[in-house]
Amino acid sequence: NLKNIDAVSSRTIYKVVTVLQQPFVIKTVDDTGYENFTGYCIDLLNGISQIAGFEYEIYVAPDNSFGTMDEKGKWGGLIKELMDKKADIGLTSLSITAEREIVVEFTVPYYDLVGMSILMKRHNPKTSHFKFLTAMEGDVWLCVLVTYVFASFLLWMFDRLSPRTLVSHSTQELQLLNQESLSLKDCLWFCMTSLTPQGGESGPRNLPGYITLGTWWLFGFIIISSYTANLAAFLTVSRMDTQIQSLSDLAKQSGIRYAPINGSSGMTYFERMADIEQRFHDKWLNLTFREELSDRERAMFAVWEYPISSKYTRLWKAMKEAGLPSTQEEAVERVLASKSSTDGFAYIGWRRIWQTTFGHCFAKELTH
Repeated sequence: NLKNIDAVSSRTIYKVVTVLQQPFVIKTVDDTGYENFTGYCIDLLNGISQIAGFEYEIYVAPDNSFGTMDEKGKWGGLIKELMDKKADIGLTSLSITAEREIVVEFTVPYYDLVGMSILMKRHNPKTSHFKFLTAMEGDVWLCVLVTYVFASFLLWMFDRLSPRTLVSHSTQELQLLNQESLSLKDCLWFCMTSLTPQGGESGPRNLPGYITLGTWWLFGFIIISSYTANLAAFLTVSRMDTQIQSLSDLAKQSGIRYAPINGSSGMTYFERMADIEQRFHDKWLNLTFREELSDRERAMFAVWEYPISSKYTRLWKAMKEAGLPSTQEEAVERVLASKSSTDGFAYIGWRRIWQTTFGHCFAKELTH
């Protein structure tokens, strides 16, 4: 419309307020202190200014926030700058909500949002060629090794020192009997093979050796049984290790802390859902615990479990305890600082802001 373009062109300079958020608006400062703004929104504004023939001055909103409405109905951040007419244009990736549409006007959406998703550290399963050793602790393996060496040493000592051993015989007698005394190497090999289905070869020939060998067999049976059970349980648990795929999965665990950006529409969504649940809870209490109810009416309202979900109430409480990040950069840094996919922080924000997302998007009703 040429008339609209002429009206816009009559004003040579516009005040533009923005919120820094990659990749939409990025601010860099050179050595001279000059602030340079780049990003998708800046390119879009430059294109419009060239067509309409106007110039602009841009600055960052106070606290770099989009603006939310408090309990008294007052706005802050970018929305407040527009309402107070300190700025003519608000330029950022601002979500269109019912409250914001009442106080400011929006252009046609230039970016197609499809809801919110969860950003968290990628699950990297540990792989090792010695994974079979993790079925028992390192201290247990050390005790098994020490016991193995000690049992082999006892067999060797008993074979050499027992009065009934063949060591006391002459070499000629040993050759006639076609038998040899057990060396330490033979005892080590015998204790090793006695734990396998193959079995051992020549064993001890004295009572102390028999007692030691029986004790070793019993010990080996217990260790092998325990190892087999632990290995089976370990492999089963590894296959059952499911990752977080939805908001419900996130609410059921306690290792990952999660939150949206403070002052964002995502925060408003969870805060409002928790408030709605609380309102339903209060109405349910007023309905079921009224003093004027008769016994029959009170019995009709009797239930085993609370009939109204408190999912978002618990979510909002956990978010406030985790601490809401001030900016998207802070949220991403907290995600990257997580120890693993089960211990750290998860950022709940608009989908497609990042390249890799986890789970399915939700809260689609927030976008239009």
